[in-house]
Amino acid sequence: MVVADLHVHTTRSDGSLTLATLPAAARRAGVDVVAVTDHDRTNPALSAPLTTRDGVTVVHGIELRVDAGDQRLDLLGYGVDPTPELEAECDRIQEDRRERGRRIIECVESRLDTELPVEPREGLGRPHVARAIAEVSEYSFDEAFEHFIGDDCPCFVPREVPSFERGRDLLADACGLVGLAHPFRYPDTEAALARCESLDAVERWYPYGYDTDAGLVEDAIERYDLLPTGGSDAHEETLGLAGLDAAAWERVRAAIV
Repeated sequence: MVVADLHVHTTRSDGSLTLATLPAAARRAGVDVVAVTDHDRTNPALSAPLTTRDGVTVVHGIELRVDAGDQRLDLLGYGVDPTPELEAECDRIQEDRRERGRRIIECVESRLDTELPVEPREGLGRPHVARAIAEVSEYSFDEAFEHFIGDDCPCFVPREVPSFERGRDLLADACGLVGLAHPFRYPDTEAALARCESLDAVERWYPYGYDTDAGLVEDAIERYDLLPTGGSDAHEETLGLAGLDAAAWERVRAAIV
């Protein structure tokens, strides 16, 4: 039974939930604990690594994209107590997101010959642009990625992200626990899992929607003495599609408080 969903996005990045609507969504899913892990941003409204909102435990988290050389990975930091260095890097990344968003929007508008109902801003991600494309054209959300803004598509613009080592160190100084997100979403899962040698955790439970070899993750957990984490990676309002049971959450909680 999932009691802790440790991978949830809000409107501070590319999610639909707010901190105000999050507790109701958690109750609908029967979830007691939610980690807010917005992309490349901490949340100043979360005043401590763990807080309580309307009876729901909220973990202050972050999802940080890093460059591992051979591929880009996503790191999850849990129990954030922001340092000036992490905040400065997040500010730099958000400025890059704003400029990248402007370039993507201008490219899509030129190709569709229409104006998109979205503006460059901090926290902007490609899902925002995809929703805007779906709103004003015959292309669906998924088709927007397929034809315009997906990797290697004509309007794709790469982001400038920190190296794996720098990102890991920034999170290690600011968080109680640092782990690898969704290992089977990378081109080379085994190389991604090898990076766990210098991490604390790995996302063991995740709603991929396709078959994966859980044994690879279990082997990494044993080899590197990792804590297993998990979550739904929710960008809409449905929580609890994956996550931790009570015993697994207690082990994670002990590591971040």
